[in-house]
Formats: sequence, C-alpha cells, structure tokens
Amino acid sequence: MSIQRRAFIATVGGGLAVGSAGCLGNGGSDEGDGMPDVSGTSLTLTTTTSTEDSGLLTELNPPFEEHYGVTVEAVPQGTGNAIETARRGDSDVVMVHARSLEDEFMEDGYGVNRRDLMFNDFVVVGPSDDPAEINGSESVVEAFEAIADTGSTFVSRGDNSGTYTKEQELWGETSLGEPSGEWYRSIGSGMGDALNQANLDGTYTLSDRGTFLSMRSDLDLEIHVQGPIEGGPELLSNPYGIVAVNPEIHDNVEYTLAMAYIGYVTSPEAQSIIEEYTANGEQLFYPDALSEDPNFQQYVPEGWQSDDET
Repeated sequence: MSIQRRAFIATVGGGLAVGSAGCLGNGGSDEGDGMPDVSGTSLTLTTTTSTEDSGLLTELNPPFEEHYGVTVEAVPQGTGNAIETARRGDSDVVMVHARSLEDEFMEDGYGVNRRDLMFNDFVVVGPSDDPAEINGSESVVEAFEAIADTGSTFVSRGDNSGTYTKEQELWGETSLGEPSGEWYRSIGSGMGDALNQANLDGTYTLSDRGTFLSMRSDLDLEIHVQGPIEGGPELLSNPYGIVAVNPEIHDNVEYTLAMAYIGYVTSPEAQSIIEEYTANGEQLFYPDALSEDPNFQQYVPEGWQSDDET
C-alpha cells in the first residue's frame, strides 16, 4: 500500500478497521487449495455510512479476515465520496447503493466486475404528530410535496451519498423540482447524524430502512411512508452493489484481494450472514447475489449492450 493511501486511511478511516486478522489452517495459502496468496495484506473498502451505522460490517467482515489471514479497513463515507476515493486509487473495492453513480464509475473505466449484493428500501420518517399529514401515503412524491406545501422541516443529508442521490431524484419528481427555503435543512453528514438531527428537532427525513431500524429504540420518530419491502412504492427501492477498482487504472490496488472479497460477500456463507443480521428483532438487509435466474446486467452499466447487440 502506498504512503499516500496509508495517510488517507489514517486520516479518514482511523479506528474504523473491522477487527484484526486471524488465520485458519488454510488461510492465505495457494498450495493446492485454489485460494489466492493474500495472507498479511490489507483491503481498503470504501462504503456507505449505512453499512457501518447499521453494524452489518462487524458481522460480515471477520469471517473473511480470519479465513484469508487479512484485515479489512472499512472507510464509511457515503456513496459519492466512497466512489471518488476509489477513483483516486485510495481504495480497492467499493460497496455502495446508487446505481447511477456505480454505472458512471464503470463507464469511466475505474470500476470492474460489479455484482449485486443485497437490498433494502428507503422510508420517510418523522415525528408522531405528523404535521404534513403524510402517514400511510402510497405516493412518496405526494408526501414530499405535502412536506414542502406545509413548510414542515425536512433534514437532508446533503452529502453526495446514495440516500441523498435518491432524495434528489424524488424531489425531481415533484412539482418543486428542487427544494429551497428555511424548512429544508441540508446538514452535509451521514445517515446516523441525519436521523439524530431529525429526532432532536422533530422533523422529517429520508432514511434507508436498515439504519433507521438499527437506531429505532433511541429515536422518537416513526415511519410515515413505507418502501416496497412493506408494500410501498418501488421508487423507494434501495439496491446495494459491490465493485472492484480497475488495476489497469491504479496498479497499486489490491485487486486479487478485492476479487476474493467480492467472491466472499456474494457467497452462500456471507449472503446467509446478511439475511440473518437483525437489530431490535428486525431484518435490516436482504441478500441479492444468488438467484436461480441470474441477472447478467448486474456486471455492466444498466442498459449497456455490446456492439454485436446494437
């Protein structure tokens, strides 16, 4: 790992490494077991704040570290910043949830070998008195318009994250197009901070379901608009993907280790960990890597066709 990358991890991701490596008998060996020789190396994973705030990574990463004899340095930044870090060659793999940004990352040549990983959905949460009267709304667009029309305060992450990207997409579907005014507060921070701010001020915000459920016992907020997991609009779907950084662009990346990690998180073992991970008795994420009818479009930007198909 270059000095520049070590400095980046120390500055941004200090204290966020997910455990320390142990080594099983066959970990890190390529002598006859088909495993890459990666023992003693470190993988830099840039990811969304939701995977960190929900606690998922503390369950997901240790088996990989132990089996291969490696460490995973997890740096939660929000999807946009996580991808920008990878563009600079300061991470080896990205785990994010904004397909449009993932597609751009691949189209520009920085990302390769994308896989669908898991999904949950977004929900609109707010105070129990519900000043905008949106509870039970079947249209998130109408709910957003009601929040704006009543001047009810809305906390936006404003941090170039996957959640913020989705929020801007939703506002774009409204008659406002772009929100503005004292009622709209952009805090430039992660999901946990946005939920805590909304809770403190008694306001609305858009949250991924996983982070909200993991923090629910500490919040006086409730879900007013459900996502598709509970029968709400498909506009609130929230798929996660994982993408390796292209070693032809950045030859310093740990590409072999990144591909081993992608293989692990999309394996039956890791998919089972994702499925079984709960907080306050509720499932936070749903595995999406394995299917009897695989979606091969997951490997390339959405809508992509080869020259032979055009």
